[in-house]
Amino acid sequence: MEEVLYRWLAATASVRSDVLAVLGLVLSMAVTMHVLLRKRVVGAAIGWIGLAWLAPVFGSVLYLLFGINRVERRARRLKRKPSQQMDDTPQPTAAVPEAYAALDLAVRSITGLPTVAGTAIAVFRNGDEAYPAMLAAIEEARISVALSSYIFRDDEIGNAFIRALMAAKARGAEVRVIIDGIGSGYFRPAAWRHLTRAGIPAGLFMHSALPWRMPFLNLRSHKKLLIVDGRLAFTGGVNISDGNRLASKPAYPIRDTHFRIEGPVVEQLVQAFAADWAFVAGEELEGERWLPPLAPAGGLTARVVTSGPDADIEKIATVILQAVSCARSSIRLTTPYFLPNELITNALGLAAARGIAVDVVIPRRSDHHFVDYATRAHVAPLLESGVRIWLDDPPFDHSKALVIDRCWSFIGSANWDSRSFRLNFELNIEVYDEALAGRLDDFIQSKQAARLTLADLDARALPVRLRDAAVRLLLPYL
Repeated sequence: MEEVLYRWLAATASVRSDVLAVLGLVLSMAVTMHVLLRKRVVGAAIGWIGLAWLAPVFGSVLYLLFGINRVERRARRLKRKPSQQMDDTPQPTAAVPEAYAALDLAVRSITGLPTVAGTAIAVFRNGDEAYPAMLAAIEEARISVALSSYIFRDDEIGNAFIRALMAAKARGAEVRVIIDGIGSGYFRPAAWRHLTRAGIPAGLFMHSALPWRMPFLNLRSHKKLLIVDGRLAFTGGVNISDGNRLASKPAYPIRDTHFRIEGPVVEQLVQAFAADWAFVAGEELEGERWLPPLAPAGGLTARVVTSGPDADIEKIATVILQAVSCARSSIRLTTPYFLPNELITNALGLAAARGIAVDVVIPRRSDHHFVDYATRAHVAPLLESGVRIWLDDPPFDHSKALVIDRCWSFIGSANWDSRSFRLNFELNIEVYDEALAGRLDDFIQSKQAARLTLADLDARALPVRLRDAAVRLLLPYL
């Protein structure tokens, strides 16, 4: 009897092993075919295929959870992207300096949007300057308010915004709010709860308890955008958090830069918000309540550039590559996180090699230690090519700006890392104006506290260098 039972168990185990082997083969082949047809980055494709064959079940499950871009699939069903908001009528492009005509043409091809004249831009430092202006704008709203923020805290300043939005709704203004589903807290963010209880339409971007909808790490809405009455807009790097109010001496102060935008280019900002709102809530924002006729408000020429892991993939990174290639004398940038891909690294290095002054300002210490580790392991080729990297002293500065030749500037929400360039939904504005570019260029130069050198990198102890190099392997997700 025992011998019969043993043979039966052995046969069952053999059949089970055969079934698992066949299942593993089928899963590995399915992942391989999907990767070959869908993945454009060779390194990522090789990694997923290797994982699927080395660990067929585990690797296939990971690919199902984190490797498939379901946002692209949803976006195609929606058939409404920021770059497709304009109608098919050819639209005139505003005049730009002759030296940047090729850049203007390239960015129009990338975005499908024209440059727009008549723009006015004001610069605000930190929440101390930005928040009063933003709250005052909301308090004057009579028609509509659109707000999108990656972080929207339930703190003193967050509650001030909530009260202002509630008051705008009580006055009869249409109010719409987008809060990222991770940036403000995964489990029903308190600010979102307060807004919805007050009857304000508020959506959580890419928020789901279902892990196969990928809410945990990637595909975040990193935009910071406020639009009042379709005429006045704010954008840049400032989230809604007490940490941005340096005058109140928060425990973890965050410096930042924000911008007030007026003029016809605000229409492109409304269109970008409307596309996100249609994605989040399925509601179309149309008519003069959201898109009123706009008169010129200043003398700047500008254009909105959106980017995300869908139809707009890598558009901000592509614009940066175009701008760097057009530089004639200087390239200066500041960013809180600096982990550019190989293409941008090479472009900056080649610019320095042809005699252009290339200066990069990063925090001496950011708010994410792992990013600092990876950056130290990533920048040696840039230093070797002549790019100057500067360390900005604390407190941490979250500002992002790129200036070319003190004539062209690129401002908005995008950091210089793979997360912003490929995984997040971002919004930047390119501006052709010497006055603004000169002001931002001076600002970047003022932050050049100390220079990072190859000697500094070589002086790291071996365990530190190994740690930094190991963390750098996570570059696509940092």
